[in-house]
Amino acid sequence: MKIVQEEIFGPVLSVSKFDTEEEVIALANDTTYGLGAGLHSNDANQIHRVVNALDAGTVWVNQYNILHNNVPFGGYKQSGIGRELGSYALKEYTNVKAVHWNFGEKMGWPF
Repeated sequence: MKIVQEEIFGPVLSVSKFDTEEEVIALANDTTYGLGAGLHSNDANQIHRVVNALDAGTVWVNQYNILHNNVPFGGYKQSGIGRELGSYALKEYTNVKAVHWNFGEKMGWPF
C-alpha cells in the first residue's frame, strides 16, 4: 500500500494486519523512509526487541509525537541526515579545529 511506503505528514493512521512480531517489523521497515515509528505494548521485553529492530530515528512507545528539546530527533534512510534537538544537534552546526599557538615563549629541544 502506498500509505505505508510514503512519508505522510498529517493526521493519518495506517492499520495493517500481521501475525508475528517478525512480520510486523518487516512491514514497518519495508520503506525508504525512517523518521518515526509508534509502538503500543505492555510487554517490556517485546518493546525492547521491536524498538531495536525498527529502522526509525525516533520510536514512541505507548504515546505518539511527543518531543523533548533535550532529546535528539531525526530520521534514518531517506528521512534525513543528522539530528535536531539535544546536544547531538550541536555537532551538525560546528566544526572542530585544534589551534596550537606559541605566544613567544622560548621552546626547548627539539624546537
